[in-house]
Amino acid sequence: MSCFELTQVHYRYDRQPVLRDLSLALAPGQILGLFGHNGAGKTTTIKLILGLLTPDQGRLSVLGGEAGDAAVARHIGYLPENVMFYPQLSGREILRYFARLKRVSETQVPELLAQVGLTDAADRRVRTYSKGMRQRLGLAQALLGSPRLLMLDEPTVGLDPVATAELYRLLQRLRDNGTGIVLCSHVLPGVEPYIDQAAILSAGQLQACGDLAQLRHQADMPVRLSLRSGRGDGLLSALNGHIPTLSTLQPGPDTLVVEVRAGDKMAAIEALLGAGGVDDLQVHQPTLEDLYCHFIQAPSSADAADHRGGA
Repeated sequence: MSCFELTQVHYRYDRQPVLRDLSLALAPGQILGLFGHNGAGKTTTIKLILGLLTPDQGRLSVLGGEAGDAAVARHIGYLPENVMFYPQLSGREILRYFARLKRVSETQVPELLAQVGLTDAADRRVRTYSKGMRQRLGLAQALLGSPRLLMLDEPTVGLDPVATAELYRLLQRLRDNGTGIVLCSHVLPGVEPYIDQAAILSAGQLQACGDLAQLRHQADMPVRLSLRSGRGDGLLSALNGHIPTLSTLQPGPDTLVVEVRAGDKMAAIEALLGAGGVDDLQVHQPTLEDLYCHFIQAPSSADAADHRGGA
């Protein structure tokens, strides 16, 4: 059973399309990165899964049931981008309050406070908390009841590097225990090592979805080879004798950087190593940030259809 499944979902706000023909699914034990510019439709997608909005068209199921149903909602944890709590209550009181709302045991509150590093501040009023502390309290709130689906919108906002690393370790443990996790973030280099799938939205449409290898294959972007050698010009000649390079950079007298087509990567490496004189070789695949920029700049199918219709 999937954590959620959207099939050809459309949603309009004030007659304006916000989501168009969105199909997206998440399996248990996976972390899905949901990415897009402001206004791309990420928050709307989350609200649909939470049952706060209803699709205009298409089908949506969550944890095998209906989005917004109380029996389904109790198995979902959610951390919004902007965390707001009653400032006069303590962290412990906040978690107890949310535990009662969610109808789960309050006995897990001390453990959750410890998990997010707030044990020493548990009985302080939330108004004395820093932004990072409020963010960690929000994460503890989202983890109440051991959710089967966890949805996090910009979870690292306000967290220092140590707390951010601890957060991702926690998410990996939850994933390994079968929790499905949706992670929205604009800090793409930070999330890249931790996601299993990436979904890229632009103008309410899904531009690409898959793991990094699938996205790289779909984008067919160049691969950059950086090598250190005392005979850069000779190596470049040897390479061009086998593989045409797309671009060449020489940032230093002993360093050569070339870009080749993704499908030519192994042949290029073999040609360089076969020519001899290579002291070091590094392969730079397109990063998540590179892929994101590629896909959001590509024309969508709807844009292409509009263009054809206008022509």
